[in-house]
Amino acid sequence: MSIDVERDGHVAVITINRPEARNALDPEHDEALGAAVAGFEADDDLRVAVLTGAGDTVFSAGADLKKLIPAFRDRVRAGESPPWNFGGFTAIERTKPMIAAVNGHALAGGCEMALACDIRLASPNATIGLAETKWAIIPGAGGTVRLPRAVPLGLAMEMILTGDPIDAAEAHRVGLVNRVVPSAELRDEAVALARTIAARGPVAVRTARASVLEGLGTDERTAMANEFGHFLDVLRTDDAVEGSTAFAEKRDPVYRGR
Repeated sequence: MSIDVERDGHVAVITINRPEARNALDPEHDEALGAAVAGFEADDDLRVAVLTGAGDTVFSAGADLKKLIPAFRDRVRAGESPPWNFGGFTAIERTKPMIAAVNGHALAGGCEMALACDIRLASPNATIGLAETKWAIIPGAGGTVRLPRAVPLGLAMEMILTGDPIDAAEAHRVGLVNRVVPSAELRDEAVALARTIAARGPVAVRTARASVLEGLGTDERTAMANEFGHFLDVLRTDDAVEGSTAFAEKRDPVYRGR
């Protein structure tokens, strides 16, 4: 039982390793996941992370209903308003891309963790859903915010209000996952995609990601002006010089992240 972190060049692979509990997060594993994501974010040598679950049937069932939810509920009923998130990263601002390798059921908080990632790949046996209303609670770590931005509103409403999941094929059809990959190949495919992104200019990747997310929350004119500001900032970097120089010299660029 652990949160495993493996390094693959500039890529971090973070695995929720608690298969006996459907990779659900109790307080200890939630804290450990938060430390893993914070470590990835703080490490300048790591550029992209892959998040997955141990085994081949469950990505994550989210919060441990026997431990994490009761402890939090009791604090709320006592008058507190503590923060609620999974591994910190469903709430905090990140600067680096994360890819979810959804290797099975991603339910409730598991779905919210997948939604908080920038790209999602899924195995054919994956199901994705927000089951909270079945237990008389609601998604509270971004589910009601991010799902309607990822799929048509009517489908998001149906998934949230019924608590019923959709399968991998439907998730791919509606654009919730980028592609469905055979289970045996899912992790390798996700890592390969992460390596591709990590090979690009790291400042450009982080800035492009920020520009996309910032643009979603504003009007087109403001978003265009914001994008232009980011474009100018990136052009001032040493990596931007290296990119065009490498192209002219017909060689692979060597980016320094500055």
